[in-house]
Amino acid sequence: MSATSCSGVLPRTKLFGSNICKSNHRVPTLFVGRSCSYTRSLKSVSCHLSEGLRDHNKSSSKEIVVSCSSSSDKGSSLVGRSHHCGPIDKRNTVGQTFCSAGVSTYSGAQVDSDSHAIEEKIGVLLLNLGGPETLDDVQPFLFNLFADPDIIRLPRLFQFLRQPLAKLISVFRAPKSKEGYAAIGGGSPLRKITDEQAHALKRALEAKNMPVNVYVGMRYWYPFTEEAIQQIKKDKITRLVVLPLYPQFSISTTGSSIGVLQRIFREDAYLSELPVSIINSWYQREGYIKSMADLIEKEFKSFLKPEEVMILFSAHGVPVSYVEDAGDPYKDQMEECIYLIMQELKARGINNEHTLCYQSRVGPIQWLKPYTDEVLVELGQKGVKSLLAVPVSFVSEHIETLEEIDMEYKHLALESGIENWGRVPALGCTSTFIMDLADAVIEALPSATAISTSRSASKAVDHDPMQYIIKMFFGSILAVFLLLSPKMVQAFRNHLF
Repeated sequence: MSATSCSGVLPRTKLFGSNICKSNHRVPTLFVGRSCSYTRSLKSVSCHLSEGLRDHNKSSSKEIVVSCSSSSDKGSSLVGRSHHCGPIDKRNTVGQTFCSAGVSTYSGAQVDSDSHAIEEKIGVLLLNLGGPETLDDVQPFLFNLFADPDIIRLPRLFQFLRQPLAKLISVFRAPKSKEGYAAIGGGSPLRKITDEQAHALKRALEAKNMPVNVYVGMRYWYPFTEEAIQQIKKDKITRLVVLPLYPQFSISTTGSSIGVLQRIFREDAYLSELPVSIINSWYQREGYIKSMADLIEKEFKSFLKPEEVMILFSAHGVPVSYVEDAGDPYKDQMEECIYLIMQELKARGINNEHTLCYQSRVGPIQWLKPYTDEVLVELGQKGVKSLLAVPVSFVSEHIETLEEIDMEYKHLALESGIENWGRVPALGCTSTFIMDLADAVIEALPSATAISTSRSASKAVDHDPMQYIIKMFFGSILAVFLLLSPKMVQAFRNHLF
């Protein structure tokens, strides 16, 4: 079968601003050294695509489930698995399988040996946080989370404390976290929802005449980002679009995941040459803004007096030091995102009051304010009777929406005097949202290039003597606080003995 050249105008998506396997089985994790570096925002562009795409003969095409391998099959084990030290995992994974998300349709015919055409194999990698699927997964999941250098940012002098601190914190927090996960069914639904989003995105791209393989890579639980990357290499993907499922960029979310990608790609000859386009943030996209406004507008109908409803946007918080010391753009992007959503609502005749607050803070350090729990009490004291909570930094339901917002915050709101409570669901697989993500992938593809080997600003901050001294000082305080805390020591002893 000969290759053909297809040229056409790609669908354009209007922007509000300048920025732009489904399987529940697991394999033993791979652990790859993480980098604190992150890539600055890349602007998505809309342009013409003229590539040597293979003509797919529908009559001879067949569906191939990609990247399935059994962990009990030694011959198909992931490259280097036995040479890496993985995060804590005490489960028996014999006989379980890993399958990257996506079912691709390709012609069964092979390229002739004398053909000069190169088969284009496009991949899309969805990045997300990950979450424990059982209560036994909670403590090792927390260890992976707190062992991330982009979560607890210590100066180089104290790097040796990272894993001991992660162990202490995870052991200390595990009992309370288990209670939360037990309250929502015994585990996080994030893996299942992200797989569903991957399949929906694949179908949306195929409807736009772009067959792709879609992969899911989780930062702190299965399937790990490292595993997805190995599968991408095995599948011989020729161009890759990386799409973090975080609308706004933060060092602790998108930045951390991109750091893993940079580390792995730079050390691998094949991956270092793979053209990659990274969509660092997409909170300004019209499709996302309209999808959020649609959900809010729909929830207003559940109130008897919609005009009296206060809109409470609740976003995941980050430490203030990330913004002030490391230059994290998360706060600015979040505020702009809320502005755009409110402008869209006003265009629809919805002029309700709103407020932005931040949830999920951890530890004794200062996080972005105002805090959601404190705002709820204040609103009750001011006489607000109707409140609609909008989880704005989340596109999937998980513990922070299902337990923290739906249970803890709802209870606090009603206790504070708010009488009518509502909550906007996460976007999930909303069709307009998925179609916009598909457009974002198409627009980003032409800009794919090999990942840069330059050091990023987040890494370079350690070269500033004053910043280094500040980080060393506060890192020392944090280390002493955690190591000498009686509760930490007792929790650790209980875990060991």
